[in-house]
Amino acid sequence: MKIEMAYGKTGMTVDVPEKNLSALLSMRASAPVEDPEGAVTRLLRAPIGGKPLGELARGKRTACIVVCDITRPVPNRVILPSLFNELERAGITRDQVTILVATGLHRPSTPDELVTMLGEEIASTVRVVSHHAREIGEQRFLGTTPQGTPVYVDEVYCAADVKITTGFIEPHLMAGFSGGRKLIAPGCAGEETIKALHSPRFIEHPGCREGSIEGNPLHAELLEIARMAGHDLIVNVALDADRRITGIFAGDPLAAHAAGVAHVRAAVTAQVPAPVDIVVTSAAGYPLDLTFYQTVKGMTAAAPVLKPGGTLIIAAECTEGLGSPEFTEMATTVRSARAFLDGLQDRPVVIDQWQLEECAKVAAVHDVVLVSGGIAREQLQKLFVRSMPDLRTALQDGLQRHGADARVAVIPRGPYTLVGVAGQ
Repeated sequence: MKIEMAYGKTGMTVDVPEKNLSALLSMRASAPVEDPEGAVTRLLRAPIGGKPLGELARGKRTACIVVCDITRPVPNRVILPSLFNELERAGITRDQVTILVATGLHRPSTPDELVTMLGEEIASTVRVVSHHAREIGEQRFLGTTPQGTPVYVDEVYCAADVKITTGFIEPHLMAGFSGGRKLIAPGCAGEETIKALHSPRFIEHPGCREGSIEGNPLHAELLEIARMAGHDLIVNVALDADRRITGIFAGDPLAAHAAGVAHVRAAVTAQVPAPVDIVVTSAAGYPLDLTFYQTVKGMTAAAPVLKPGGTLIIAAECTEGLGSPEFTEMATTVRSARAFLDGLQDRPVVIDQWQLEECAKVAAVHDVVLVSGGIAREQLQKLFVRSMPDLRTALQDGLQRHGADARVAVIPRGPYTLVGVAGQ
């Protein structure tokens, strides 16, 4: 059976023998929202919990709208015009609004990316700034959470009278689901805050995983930071496999996000009848598979359906290579997944170690095979995961390892699907 996998901007096909295919795991089809621009406006005037945006903004002078960077396919061209219109109706004009790109510790957005994300007209007429987590002078210290996290948040965000975040809700490997509070931290948080949130204290907690909200200490910590920084309103969306908007959730950050999570959970949950020997997945294609760092999300998303010792094959183009200099250095010098995990408790948290930690947690239990055309061969050879030139070769290798009757599950858009085993 030929199955189209998300890979870069073009896709990639894998041909799985019918006798081996246990399950094709993908999100359920949902009807796209009709007139999404109009729907955003209606929700801003009659939100999910909380006050309408016009009421929140009345009498205020400035607003900050936080958006994701290029690694998230948020349809801001649909969302932002309605936000500007409602703010202007309340007396806050465009020259009083700042768009803050929530880069976390990612690199700043390029001018071309800003046009892609926001549209030419908004990118050229509205003040747009990228968050710089490593610049301590650009953060405001808000204190320490009861759990001991030092809270530094972007001064641009903290100084605004009205604080709005947009976003896209999907399963997240640590926070349960993205969107909502996550745009503030880690999105607009300082380096020390981000490192604390990604320390083994959170990452190794069993509640910090895809789909987990209740009992997830990281989710609770992010909510506390959002409370400390202030968070007036969110506009979050759900997308289908073709990135059409299937749900819009605007209003109170807690209530609207909870409604969005319920919608997304119902749409993206998929199960196999029993654990499989091989899983073939992807990092969801462009823009999420720009780097190996982001590709890890596809690994952790697929692992729950795999037998211990099973083979996890993941396709990701990685046109920008491995990731940040810090991540690249770690990923190409660690001799094994187990060695990396064993040494975590003996050293302070360093930038991006958390993503390699998540990768190592999967690779320590499973055989991970990467199919990527964007990573230099000399770097591929230094990773503690194996690599293959294409999905056909990788699948043949997996079938040789696990036998002619091996069971295979395919997840075409790994990070966007919440998978599990029936009855578990």
